[in-house]
Amino acid sequence: MKHLISALPLPRRTLVLGALASATLPFSRLALAQQKFINVLTGGQSGVYYPMGVALSQIYGKAMPDAKVTVQSTKASAENLNLLQAGRGEIAFTLGDALSDAWNGNKESGFATPLKKLRAVAGIYPNFIQIVANADAGIKTMADLKGKRISVGAPKSGTELNARAILKAAGLAYSDFAKVEYLPFGESVELMKNRQLDVTLQSAGLGVSSIRDLATAVKIVVVSVPADVVAKVGDAAYQPATIPANTYEGQTADVPTVAIRNFLVSHTGVSDNEVYLMTKSMFENLPSLVAAHNAAKSIDLKTAMQGTSVTFHPGAEKYYREAGVLK
Repeated sequence: MKHLISALPLPRRTLVLGALASATLPFSRLALAQQKFINVLTGGQSGVYYPMGVALSQIYGKAMPDAKVTVQSTKASAENLNLLQAGRGEIAFTLGDALSDAWNGNKESGFATPLKKLRAVAGIYPNFIQIVANADAGIKTMADLKGKRISVGAPKSGTELNARAILKAAGLAYSDFAKVEYLPFGESVELMKNRQLDVTLQSAGLGVSSIRDLATAVKIVVVSVPADVVAKVGDAAYQPATIPANTYEGQTADVPTVAIRNFLVSHTGVSDNEVYLMTKSMFENLPSLVAAHNAAKSIDLKTAMQGTSVTFHPGAEKYYREAGVLK
């Protein structure tokens, strides 16, 4: 073919080469259109979502070598779910209560309308509600919180939304407290050390550094959240749990509390095969997630479909049927 083109007169040779070049353009565009992109939506780089998302991206890259996998640091749950609804990500981390609010629509939580394109992929590890008081504040039960000074996390944060739900279920409103502060964990602890606050409510993994720091500085009481209060929340994402004895210095007994599951979520625009491969590869490579963060030790295939009323993605359901989780 090369020799035949060379033998042509120059004007005709130019026309033939131009035609061949034009003919390749549709194939280039087709190849670009067929390129798979997987954007993993996480959270802040100092949290759990981001390092776990990086580990997931590496797992996905091996399972789908033809895909371009990226990791995006975000403001976490609410932003992630809104980005998924807009098709600006393929899979995301979120707290279960935020997922429920997004599915049903809740303006206070940042979801003006129901996000019905969302599809659940897997329930993963839990956050634990940890209500910790100064030992000399006279707080032993949730009823004792009334009239005290409390920090409930940054406004509209996952912790603050958790605080609203749990306190309401216990029959408490913010107006029942002497003072309500909206502060990050570290700042809350510093105020408690200085006796400017009586109690902090934190939604985090067990052994969170902020509470460990507080427990080494002052005597603390870890306040229990009874199972009947958990039931009154009325959200499947909230489940009874236990803070084991000696999780924190001076905490010598198990403490009943509530855990809110984290979830991986996708949307209807992602193909069944892609979600199937993402789900399968994650559960087949859990040690890689544990290496990224100890919270992944709680990820269990047997409970992956529990804790949410959001519709599961067909690709995830295919894997769960193969694994015997879904009949």
